[in-house]
Amino acid sequence: MKINKVDLFVSAVRRSQYPTDKKPEFLLVGRSNVGKSSFINTLVNIRNMARVSATPGKTQTLNFYNVNDSFYLVDVPGYGYALTSKEQQKKFGLMIEEYLEKRTELKRVFMLIDFRHKPTEDDLLMYNFLKYYHIPATIVLTKADKVPSSKKDANYKTIKDSFDLVVGDDLVLFSSVTKLGRDEILKTIENLTIDIV
Repeated sequence: MKINKVDLFVSAVRRSQYPTDKKPEFLLVGRSNVGKSSFINTLVNIRNMARVSATPGKTQTLNFYNVNDSFYLVDVPGYGYALTSKEQQKKFGLMIEEYLEKRTELKRVFMLIDFRHKPTEDDLLMYNFLKYYHIPATIVLTKADKVPSSKKDANYKTIKDSFDLVVGDDLVLFSSVTKLGRDEILKTIENLTIDIV
């Protein structure tokens, strides 16, 4: 898939602000600072499309990125950031739940996890949350370039064993530095949009 055009279509906080053009959507979830902005920038091949912040927890809306006028990448607030207030966390949770509940345009979730670390309780809760809504997911193991070859197999097994993956869900190693996994993710998106667009 060649990316020719990308723009931030809308930043939404409620259902009435979501796009209404019925394009397929792909949701990006993950802990704050897991590399969601870098993931978006690597996928679309535009360096600063999503702003990479030194401060976790900056995203506070659902950001719909229109890609090639054929689908949306939907970035949501990161979870598990300690300095985010309980009230703010609850608001983010409700915002994401409202999106997941009835969004028929959602085709797949890319759930980002730092390949260097064991999944947190928040990660496991998020995956179970997606399964509650029967939403297919790809677990994207970010920062793969930062893990030495001698530890890759063990880290992969630890993460895979932490999740009770349902049939159809998968794991992909990803690096925004080496572009590892980019083609695989784009192929997944292409396969889920080809019959629609």
